[in-house]
Amino acid sequence: MSEEIKVVRGNPTAEELAAALAVVQARAASSAAGARSGPGSEWADPARLVPARRVPQPGPKAWRTTYWPG
Repeated sequence: MSEEIKVVRGNPTAEELAAALAVVQARAASSAAGARSGPGSEWADPARLVPARRVPQPGPKAWRTTYWPG
């Protein structure tokens, strides 16, 4: 897929034009890589590290049971 880039205003040097095109190309490559990556692995999901235990109910002494082993 080849698209044309046109300088509308100004007279950039070869180095400035190369830098601008490098940024455009890097952004296009990163967005294309993001579109290809599907849903993440379940192993990478941080929610799997959270222990499945009951959360204490709110109340005047709930702070006591906050760190009790479940």
